[in-house]
Amino acid sequence: MNKFQWLNWANELRSLALSGLFYCKDENLLKEYEKIRDLSYDIIEGYSSHSYEEIEEFFSKDAGYQTPKLDSRAAVFNENKILLVQENNGLWTLPGGWVEPDLSIKENIIKEVKEEAGLRVKPTRLIAIQDRKKHNRPIYIYDLCRFFVLCEYINGEFEENEETIKSGYFKLDNLPQLMTSKTNYKQIEMCFNAYNNLSSDVLFD
Repeated sequence: MNKFQWLNWANELRSLALSGLFYCKDENLLKEYEKIRDLSYDIIEGYSSHSYEEIEEFFSKDAGYQTPKLDSRAAVFNENKILLVQENNGLWTLPGGWVEPDLSIKENIIKEVKEEAGLRVKPTRLIAIQDRKKHNRPIYIYDLCRFFVLCEYINGEFEENEETIKSGYFKLDNLPQLMTSKTNYKQIEMCFNAYNNLSSDVLFD
């Protein structure tokens, strides 16, 4: 059995409970759905390092039918080197982040690269859509789909910001220490393969 099966069970219970709480009109059933939701929090608390209060706060804005969260990552190249940004913890990753509710994947990519690297880019090609739990560790307590998008550089340079402290271009065989929870070596290699073979297929889980 998958050692993270407990998280799958907890998230399935939470999803069922939140759907019931959103659609059900029966007061007695609503109380039962609340118990199921709280049970899912108990499971996560019991198997993770998060407190019940942290879990409750994290999921406090969730309502209705549950779907994975979305994250977008930009692959920007210069002379066969890929752009990475260094976050405040000193680790490096592809520029990107949560997809905002009012933005498309393309619009979000443009926004994130401008905010984190100071660059204007043109998204040109979808490289892959990945189920995060199949590729990155540690496991998150929520489901996440990550979009990798090939982008063309237009202009700009790094600007000081709250999220990143530096940016740079790196060869595949000379990468800095990566924040593997967001970007690992295989994912950067995948981006290089897409950049060097523009006719390659879009990958998805």
